[in-house]
Amino acid sequence: MTPLVTAAVLLAAVTHAGWNAIAHRITDKLVGFTLISGGGLLIGLAAVPFVPIPAAGAWPYLLCSAAIHMAYYALLMRSFRLGDFGQAYPLARGSAPLVVTVLAAVFAHEVPDGWAAAGIALSCAGLTGVALWGLRGHRPDRSAIGAALATGLTIAVYTVVDGLGVRASGSSFGYIAWLMAVQGTVIPVYALCRWRRETGARLRPHARLGLLGAALSVAAYALVLWAQTRAPLAPVAALRESSIIVGAAIGALVFKERFGAPRIAAAGLLVVGIGLMLRAG
Repeated sequence: MTPLVTAAVLLAAVTHAGWNAIAHRITDKLVGFTLISGGGLLIGLAAVPFVPIPAAGAWPYLLCSAAIHMAYYALLMRSFRLGDFGQAYPLARGSAPLVVTVLAAVFAHEVPDGWAAAGIALSCAGLTGVALWGLRGHRPDRSAIGAALATGLTIAVYTVVDGLGVRASGSSFGYIAWLMAVQGTVIPVYALCRWRRETGARLRPHARLGLLGAALSVAAYALVLWAQTRAPLAPVAALRESSIIVGAAIGALVFKERFGAPRIAAAGLLVVGIGLMLRAG
C-alpha cells in the first residue's frame, strides 16, 4: 500500500471509532442513530449531483449492502444499549475478520496456513480478554456479547459485498454517495412514524453531536472504499481494524469505563491476530 492509502485507512480508523463513540454517548440509541443515519442521507443526497452514477453491475451489491447495513445498525444499537463501549466496539470490529476466516475454511475449503492459524488463536484470546477482563467479579452479560458478535458478522458480510460493489461501480465516491442516500432513509422514516409530532423535540437536543457523528461516519467509510479500489482488500481491512485500539482508549478515557490495562492488552492482541490472518491472505 502507498503512504497515501495507508494514511487514508488510518484516518478512517480514527473517524470510525469517533462516530461510534458519539452513537454510544447519546443515551437514546434511536435518537443517535436517526441523526447519524439521517445526516448520512443528507450528505449522500448533497453529493449525488456531483459524482458519477455507479455502473449497472454495482447496484445489486449496493442494494444488498444497504439491507445488511440496516441489520448492522439495529445490532449495533443493541450492543451499545447493553454493554460498555470499550467492550462492544472491540468485539464487533475484531470478530469480523475472524468470522470471514472461519467461514472461508468451512464453506470454501480454504484451510488456514500457519500464519492464519496463529492469527485465529491470538484473535480468540484477544476477544475472550476484551469480553471478560475488567469485569471485577461481575458475570459477563451474554446478551451484550452476543449482540456485539452478531454485529461483527454483519460487518464481515457488508465488507465483502461493498468491496466487490465499489470495484464494479467505476467510482468509489459515486458508490458511497448512493449507498448513504439509499440506506439512510430507513431509520429516520421509522423514527418519524414512531414519534410523529415529537420527532423534532427528541432530536433537537442532540442534533449537533449526531450530525457530527454522521459526517465522521460517511468520511470513515468513504476513505475505506476509496482505499479498496487502490490496494488489496486484506491489508486495507487489517489496517482498518486499528480502530479497535482507538475504541479501547475512548472507552477508558472518555467514558471512564473499567477497561484497564488487561483489556487494552487484549485489544492489542486481537489486532495482532487480525494482522496475522490477513497477512496469510
